[in-house]
Amino acid sequence: MIHSERLLEIAGLRTIVVGATDAPMAVVLLHGYAMKPEDLAPFAHSLGVPALFLLPRGPQRCFDAGGYGWWDIDSEARDAALLRGPRDLVEQYPPGLGAARAALARFIEALAAEYRPRCTVVGGFSQGGMLSLDFALRGSSPVDALVLMSASRIARADWEPKRERLRGLPAFVSHGRSDQDLAFTAGEALRDFMLAGGAEVSWAPFEGGHETPLLVWRGLRNFLGALLRSSQNGGGSRHPGGNSATTSADKRMLKR
Repeated sequence: MIHSERLLEIAGLRTIVVGATDAPMAVVLLHGYAMKPEDLAPFAHSLGVPALFLLPRGPQRCFDAGGYGWWDIDSEARDAALLRGPRDLVEQYPPGLGAARAALARFIEALAAEYRPRCTVVGGFSQGGMLSLDFALRGSSPVDALVLMSASRIARADWEPKRERLRGLPAFVSHGRSDQDLAFTAGEALRDFMLAGGAEVSWAPFEGGHETPLLVWRGLRNFLGALLRSSQNGGGSRHPGGNSATTSADKRMLKR
């Protein structure tokens, strides 16, 4: 199924929007470091789930690596760490994390006010997944589900006391066994952190690296489909109903 694609500015973030604005589910997918929203657009077009997909662009320009990010990283320190092997970022406290979380909070608030979906899913790839989980743990508003693809824990001391916020939260977690950037053991530790907090985890390990292969596509499609059926049956809903407006809603978002 091919959906129309629009380019909007939502809460100050340039955003690719795919799908009908009156869809019962909104899926916010955040790209990884040195990536672009266009890298995740094929997911939105091909999953075949009746959802409104929103793919915002991170505010941080990655001049050394190209693309964009949600916070900057020290490229030299990263390269030096990778010489020792794939990483687990659990003890890292990115200085730009608070600003990124605030930007995502404004985005989610604008989304909720304008489109009023019954179910809001937030997730992303790599750095985008880390920000998604940080928002779920420390953000200003709840989410209905999480998608964490090839991510890692960060900010251990800040996350651990907030773990109870995960109780009952559906979460899709994927990681490649041969990931040369973020270690597979980091993905397993992320999964275990979610489980310890009481999240309902759909775990999708795969033979591959720092990527989103067909197995992840299939797993995400099944995960979102199950969420949609649950929300339509009265579960996992933060809003009483969707917004019947279509292009008029998009036009109003352009003015924000």
